[in-house]
Amino acid sequence: MSEPRTEDGEQRVVLPQFGGRWRLLLGMVLANRPWLLVPGLKSALVAALATGAVATVNSTVWLLADSLSWWRLVVATIGSIALVVGWLVIDGELWDRPDDDSPQARERSRLYNASTLLTLMAGVLICYVALYALNLAWAFFILDPDLMGGYLNAAVSYRELFVLAWFVASAATVGGGLGSGLETDEAIRAAAYSKREEDRRERLAHDRDSS
Repeated sequence: MSEPRTEDGEQRVVLPQFGGRWRLLLGMVLANRPWLLVPGLKSALVAALATGAVATVNSTVWLLADSLSWWRLVVATIGSIALVVGWLVIDGELWDRPDDDSPQARERSRLYNASTLLTLMAGVLICYVALYALNLAWAFFILDPDLMGGYLNAAVSYRELFVLAWFVASAATVGGGLGSGLETDEAIRAAAYSKREEDRRERLAHDRDSS
């Protein structure tokens, strides 16, 4: 999307009507390639994988997973994703602020922030699903249900491993979020935005600082 300029050279983003804004927002999110978010944050990826691998063979985690109902697991999923998204926004300074008090500037910032949040949510959700699959495969490979059942004093089948992998995926996602703290702000922005979007935001920030 090109950005028209006024006579003095200042950039202006022309926002479409309501229906078009949803299409524009979707296009911005897809352009940011959310599926590349976590691979772009190598420290976060390593931390998430390490957390998942260790948690899967931890007997305390077995007890916790066995005691949680399905709705608590859902809450853990939502909470872990929200926590990581919030941390990335704060740590990477990804929140856009209006250039001025005009309605156009505020609307533009809302659009940028919405695309940021949706990009991060999609990227972290993709990571969550991938971690679940990896942790499930690791659990099936390394754990014996009879051993778990003896520790938990209950009959355990391979079906319980799906619940364990679900809980571990939430813990590993939080671990990955903490690992992202080792990344620089530039690395987080590069992972969250496409090159074009990152350049656009840098230009806007430079114009805002120069004014």
